[in-house]
Amino acid sequence: MTKLSPQPERSNPKTNRILATLEPADYDALMLEAEVVPLKFRKRLYSQDEPVDAVHFPLACMVSLLVTSGGTPQMEMATIGKEGVVGASEVLQMQPSMGLNLIQIPGDAVRIEAVAFRKILGARPLVQKAINRHLYALMRQILYGAACNRMHGMEERCARWLLMTHDRAGEDTFPLTQEFLSHMLGVRRATVNVATGMLKKAGFIRYVRGQLTVVDRTGLESAACNCYKAIIAVYDSLLPGVSKQAS
Repeated sequence: MTKLSPQPERSNPKTNRILATLEPADYDALMLEAEVVPLKFRKRLYSQDEPVDAVHFPLACMVSLLVTSGGTPQMEMATIGKEGVVGASEVLQMQPSMGLNLIQIPGDAVRIEAVAFRKILGARPLVQKAINRHLYALMRQILYGAACNRMHGMEERCARWLLMTHDRAGEDTFPLTQEFLSHMLGVRRATVNVATGMLKKAGFIRYVRGQLTVVDRTGLESAACNCYKAIIAVYDSLLPGVSKQAS
């Protein structure tokens, strides 16, 4: 595969925090096997227990990792945006997808075939190290999320999720239905309606026809639990030297 030509900002591979931290030679080696692909809203990258044939480094999109039962999404375990990579753990272990990987925010991603990705990691230990740092941070995100679901109220959890989505979107307005948010948070739609209604009444968000807008970022942060800042701190400590916005 030929080397990628210069890209617009939202399609620039170095928008991804992992790719941005690589040494030039390691970055070039990955890009020789890469392509930038558009990922549409609600696209299924992989279904649970299906083979993973490629990894994706999100640039302007966000991927939700959900546990399913009988093919129906039950609850979100984590989200992955421009701070990370989707499918790396499965490709490294040559295992099927741990969950349903669903595009929550549309946008571009860098795609690398699984076989090529494994070869690169075997030959370039610094790339392997960067991937391992992300996998550790992702595990911490999952652990914080599990604890948050038990310890914190719905309004706090909802605010945390919206902040994380806002970080990945790179824009104040992004697509979101209350039905989908109920799947993400593992609660009934009526419960989500109450939580988003309180955030809307406070003036932190605006919600119109499946589009949510963050109106008051500072206010939304004040409504969220401490799990949001804890997750941010984990990613920032593991990916130093790159700007924030990667919860």
